[in-house]
Amino acid sequence: MTKILYLSYDGLTDPLGQSQILPYARLLSEEFSITIISFEKRYRFVQNRKLLEEICTHSHIQWKPLYYHKVPPIFSTLYDLWKLRGRVESLYSINRYDVIHCRSYVTSLIGIYMKRKYGVKFIFDMRGFWADERVESGLWSLKNIFYKSVYKFFKRKEKEFVSLADHIVSLTDRAKIEIQSWVHVTAPITVIPTCVDLELFDPNKISETEKIILREQLNIGPKDFVLLYLGSWGSWYLTNEMLTYFSEVKKIKKSTKFLLITTDKVQLNNYEFKDDVIVHESPRASVPLFISIANASVFFIKPTYSKMASSATKMGEIMAMNIPVITNLGWGDVEKIKEATGGQITTIRLKDSISLKDINPVNTRGYCMEKLSLEVGAENYRNIYKMVVKKSMHDLPK
Repeated sequence: MTKILYLSYDGLTDPLGQSQILPYARLLSEEFSITIISFEKRYRFVQNRKLLEEICTHSHIQWKPLYYHKVPPIFSTLYDLWKLRGRVESLYSINRYDVIHCRSYVTSLIGIYMKRKYGVKFIFDMRGFWADERVESGLWSLKNIFYKSVYKFFKRKEKEFVSLADHIVSLTDRAKIEIQSWVHVTAPITVIPTCVDLELFDPNKISETEKIILREQLNIGPKDFVLLYLGSWGSWYLTNEMLTYFSEVKKIKKSTKFLLITTDKVQLNNYEFKDDVIVHESPRASVPLFISIANASVFFIKPTYSKMASSATKMGEIMAMNIPVITNLGWGDVEKIKEATGGQITTIRLKDSISLKDINPVNTRGYCMEKLSLEVGAENYRNIYKMVVKKSMHDLPK
């Protein structure tokens, strides 16, 4: 059985790990021997360790977690990399993996190290233009000589990742075209957007009674119009613009509530309609129910260079629930998705006037079943693994 070593700087106990790493691994584990090394936040690890261990054991996945360190910046990451290299070399000495699958840039530093030292096949699952994201989000200021040096380091490494990779995974077609324009790229590139668990995000599994009870618990009237925002609040997401959008909707439809499902703190300060903004946390299993009570959802993303490579997890989850999506132009493959769904995605320019007439009932679940299901994503990864291993066999001396 082909042996895959999967490296992630995100944790399996993180929401992202539970939605975008473990589901694929479970679907592939019957055909491949999979070992996952992930970096876990201590509080989440304590809360969810037992459940994740049971899932991995049941699926015959070897999970080798390490603790994630956040402070001091950069130096904590160097420490984590040192721990990761030691763990990878120790495991490789026993298991002799065929493929090392690296999620994003940080773990790919170990991927190219292992490829150069042992000749292990390396998959660069880039997940976006990470170094540029750090700068454009304001996390790394290029006015700071320290962060400028770190940025230049990772841009140099980015060239090594794509030139040494046996296969590259991109989240969007726009990013694939950009990567192919880099003269040092020869590896095949497969586009795999963030996929959605259609078993969990299924509107048919939610009863009207459940919706009525939840609306009552949130103090939302039966005739109130509910505008939804789901996920991280801030960073790439244009919070002021979304609050402004809500204000404009309120002027048209006074009985509107803005439901924010997030674990982040939301500062409303003197916002004029703060009494109609409902902030609530939800475990992943309950997220579909919260989505189901919405009349429409909104999220605006900074339309920067790095965001051409963005595939928002929330978009597929909301679309799978047949809730209208309102978003802005200029990020990811949003224009292509709008075309593919027959215009069922509402895309606006951030200064456009608001019209609730544009928000109509949608049936976008069919698109998710065809393009964004976990099974489709897993099949793409299955083909990549087979392709890389086949190439490895051809590379053996005759």
